[in-house]
Amino acid sequence: MIFASTPWTEIWQTVSIVIVSVVVWLVTRFVIHRWSSRTQRKLVKSGDLQNHARAQRLETIARTFSTLAVLAIVVIAVVTGLAVWGVPIAPIVASLSVVGIGIGFGAQDFVKDVIAGLFVLIEDQYSVGDVVELAGVSGTVIEVRLRTTVLRGLDGSVYHIPNGAVRVATNLTHETSSIVFDLAVAYEESVDRAIEVITDETIVLATDPEWGPRLVDEPTVLGVNELADSGVIVRVVMTTHPEQRWAVKREFLRRIKNRFANEGIEIPYPHLTIDSRPEET
Repeated sequence: MIFASTPWTEIWQTVSIVIVSVVVWLVTRFVIHRWSSRTQRKLVKSGDLQNHARAQRLETIARTFSTLAVLAIVVIAVVTGLAVWGVPIAPIVASLSVVGIGIGFGAQDFVKDVIAGLFVLIEDQYSVGDVVELAGVSGTVIEVRLRTTVLRGLDGSVYHIPNGAVRVATNLTHETSSIVFDLAVAYEESVDRAIEVITDETIVLATDPEWGPRLVDEPTVLGVNELADSGVIVRVVMTTHPEQRWAVKREFLRRIKNRFANEGIEIPYPHLTIDSRPEET
């Protein structure tokens, strides 16, 4: 049986659209919130700084998806409601498209930053506490936002970097960190002896009760890497826990300097030789 169209019919259909939209929104919000809350609680309970940062990132992603869901539901509900009341949709859609294109051109940098930030969050390129290099600036990540990433430099400066401006993100503290030492030895010294001393000092560092646990793997002495202008370059590689790379680097350089001094191995440095001729009389 077909009912004639009456104002009450449109009203009830509109009310039904509103009710269905609200129900869909509540269900969507419940699913996103429940999944996000459970995952965040597990990450926070671990007590790990990286997991805490992942929990914050997950919260940002959940809020973003919730906002997108609201926008999608509202647009669908409005378009369906207008169709119920017999309002021509095509001109409205065309007008909105023109307005959207205009806004898109005016806010393209903003949109680019947001999209780039969303990929940073989803792909876990870096987290709070990581030391990174972004857009020519290096520092510790103190906050990852949807549009910007906030870094604190070594001098305490705070940098707000638009995510869309980052072409290459260098994470210096992701999972493990590798330190490359290029140690210079004077040409007058025996290279084999110098390598023996360096190897012994890496073993001493690796077996030290305080410094050994900061290494992930045993140090590797690769050998002669270059015959430079002022000396022979011996390369050493160490793998450390991310937050320990700078401390280990400073400690090993201190130790190798003292060890070279005790062993009588010269570290090359610039020399200036001046030859003077006696004045002719």
